Amino acid sequence: MARLRYGVIGTGGLGGYYGGRLAHSGRDVHFLLNSDYEYVRMNGLQVDSVNGDFRLDQVSAYQTTTDMPRCDVLLVCLKTTHNHLLPAILPPVICPGSVVIMIQNGLGIEEELYHRMPHLNIAGGLAFIGAGKTGPGHITHLDLGSLVLGGYNLETIKILQQVCDDFQGAGVPCSISENLDASRWQKLVWNVPFNGMSVVLNTTTDQIVSNPSTRQLALEMMLEVIYAANHCGVSMNEGLAVRMMEMTDGMVPYAPSMKLDYDFDRPMEIDAIYTRPVQKAAQAGFEMKAVAMLEKQLRFIEARQKLKVKTTEPNE
Repeated sequence: MARLRYGVIGTGGLGGYYGGRLAHSGRDVHFLLNSDYEYVRMNGLQVDSVNGDFRLDQVSAYQTTTDMPRCDVLLVCLKTTHNHLLPAILPPVICPGSVVIMIQNGLGIEEELYHRMPHLNIAGGLAFIGAGKTGPGHITHLDLGSLVLGGYNLETIKILQQVCDDFQGAGVPCSISENLDASRWQKLVWNVPFNGMSVVLNTTTDQIVSNPSTRQLALEMMLEVIYAANHCGVSMNEGLAVRMMEMTDGMVPYAPSMKLDYDFDRPMEIDAIYTRPVQKAAQAGFEMKAVAMLEKQLRFIEARQKLKVKTTEPNE
């Protein structure tokens, strides 16, 4: 089978780690960067990982996709708040047969891209990882690290299997889901309580699970996501919430991605992680009361955040 050429669209915590792993293992990987493009081009990419640190001294780095080669696989690791930019970003790097893998949190992501670009071959990716960009060209991987891939509108998952093999060869536990929608709901069981509560309560995962009140609240939200998934035709049982809570007990103290976005005045992924699941559940006849309340609290914080950013911008 021919060697795949990878394009990483968004070299933050996810793109830097997963793309970095592939490049470190000898795969042909090309990285799209924004603010730290010049730094990475001159100095390379450093990944500090619980599974062993490594450095890429020479990085195929680009500031725009018009300068990138066409790629067989595009790993979209942008925040969902930037997905409206994809119709402009992706065309220069797509070739016949290219597969776009949306490694993002939330629900309805692939469907949204398909409506915007119906000619694309689209797949999804779910990253179970604690990682973030902690400085220019510097990725820190704190915990976990597995990746689940699933096809959306692919005629065959043959290329996904090759991508899975490449990730496994790079030291990334990777598997293929037969039901991408079910896998996205499963990821929401963790993302919904811990992303939002970390922002609203200004705390980290370890503090949430160690306090009896917030632990119970997180568990109740997990169960609500499970019940919503069941109403939407995705079969999950309550034991998943217990297992995820136990997994969180064993994690290092961690600020989820939404907390980091809030801390650095970046847009939060409220639509994909909260609004869409609440709407889909309502369409199926189930009301996500606790999750909807958390969504409204996040909307309040978002509005205040936008006002803060606006008032601190310099006058032109």
